[in-house]
Amino acid sequence: MKKFVWITVGFFLLVSFKQDKQAYQLFDIKGKKTQYKDLLKEARKADIIFFGELHNNPICHWLQRELTRDLAKLESRKLILGAEMFETDNQLLLDEYISGTISERSFETQARLWPNYETDYKPLVEIARKNGLPFIATNIPRRYASVVHKKGFEGLDSLSAEAKSLIPPLPVEYDPELKGYQEMLNMMGGHASPNLPKAQAIKDAAMAYQILQHMDEHSLFLHFNGTYHSNNFEGIAWYVKRDQPGLQMLTIASVEQKDIDELDDENQSLADFILCVPETMTKTH
Repeated sequence: MKKFVWITVGFFLLVSFKQDKQAYQLFDIKGKKTQYKDLLKEARKADIIFFGELHNNPICHWLQRELTRDLAKLESRKLILGAEMFETDNQLLLDEYISGTISERSFETQARLWPNYETDYKPLVEIARKNGLPFIATNIPRRYASVVHKKGFEGLDSLSAEAKSLIPPLPVEYDPELKGYQEMLNMMGGHASPNLPKAQAIKDAAMAYQILQHMDEHSLFLHFNGTYHSNNFEGIAWYVKRDQPGLQMLTIASVEQKDIDELDDENQSLADFILCVPETMTKTH
């Protein structure tokens, strides 16, 4: 009897360890499992794609590359890339590097690159360079977001005309009741300045403005941003919809869970597609 028990336990352990360990699972907006081919199919119907990432998650960055490569290969429309990770005052450097005017060393030493640029964003820039794709620096210079954090939107009024060319037109519309901005305040336990979500909003407004300035009816814009900038179809997507309600947008949110077989309740309906990754996944930085 004891031998039978040990054999039974051993069998179940063996079956357990033989199960595949998935690196990710895609879900649709209804929380149903879906596949990459479905994401790619829907992405090709959009005018703008917001790929919301977790900044240090390698699966996010890998899937961004795969989607970019596939769209560059399949799309007949002009593919335009853009990213939160580059600020508008670095657009000239980005253009000069992609066009081959300046060297890789010049670009990487003069641009204000994120610490994980080498592993996570450089591959996207290199795809643009190889395929001659425009790459748009969409984010507001961080010094101006800092002004908003300290003084509110009014702090931007005193900027020079040159500085204002790097930010969205003033005044900036702002809805403090949006879930994302409310959550920022709630996370601080009521101790945060009301300007904190405004600093987030000025980034969202800036990215939306740059996207709309650089796309046209014959283009597909693929934008990379922190998932919180487009979760719940808010943030950047809210500003785009306000200005161009007729555009077809597709959003991708990224989440980490202990178990990725089912989507947790709090992650339901975050986006058109939800990229779910095990919380034990290694980090890029």
